Amino acid sequence: MNTLSATGTATALVATDLDRTLIYSRAAMTGDQFDTQDLLCVEYYEGAPLSYVTDTAAQRLRTLADEVAMVPTTTRTPEQFRRIELPGGPWHYAITSNGGSIIENGRIDPEWRRNVDRAVREGGASLDEVTTELRRRISEDWVSKFRIADELFCYLVVDVAAQPSGFLDDWHEWCSTRGWNASQQGRKIYTMPNSVCKSRAVAEVHRRLRDRGVLADDALVFAAGDGALDAEMLKAADAAIRPRHGELELMDWRHPTVSVTDTAGVTAGEEILTWFARSARLPVAS
Repeated sequence: MNTLSATGTATALVATDLDRTLIYSRAAMTGDQFDTQDLLCVEYYEGAPLSYVTDTAAQRLRTLADEVAMVPTTTRTPEQFRRIELPGGPWHYAITSNGGSIIENGRIDPEWRRNVDRAVREGGASLDEVTTELRRRISEDWVSKFRIADELFCYLVVDVAAQPSGFLDDWHEWCSTRGWNASQQGRKIYTMPNSVCKSRAVAEVHRRLRDRGVLADDALVFAAGDGALDAEMLKAADAAIRPRHGELELMDWRHPTVSVTDTAGVTAGEEILTWFARSARLPVAS
């Protein structure tokens, strides 16, 4: 259980992406990992198991959560995040909707959301404008789902093989002149306002925890993530790590303060947790 708020002052904040960083669907695993690893299911969807961590990662998560201020930081909506039973919880803070929502002790912070909504309005095109233009550019030949998430952004689920070449670059170019961006993670194409950003929400949680004495004044921020939507958070942290798979790996994205795991797939989650513990100068659980 994440008990820091009651037990003492932490010297580090850990902000970590979830999907394909700490938790993995069967499709996100590499090789025969699903059959050869000891796995713990941490998410069920419509009654079926969906996301997993290894037993070793689960143990390391529980240990880490007792020693640092750990903040799950995800592009999932609050409803999607609540499906996950991540070892080490419940969480004093979590960040969802790519930074659009901050959840404090299980409740969405309405003031933060109002500030985000204001920043989106002032930052460029509206969600309606963006979705109208996006619908004009896509077809059922290669798009199976069109979703609006948390009334903030949208994403497509696509057939990558049938996706028109150049679509993502053209769509990102249109978005970039209107205060938005587009990125692809596997079968999902996200369209996101520039003002909805994980790094801003992490900075706000860091400030709150420091002001309340949960974090030491000189507490460092460590981060992990695998996608382009994580890049700003990784760069903004004092140090960070990404797995050797995912969108950033495909982009060969590098930064001087960002390490890369040796392995890919679900075992990368174990490496990331070990890296967090060592960075925070904690004993590493076996």
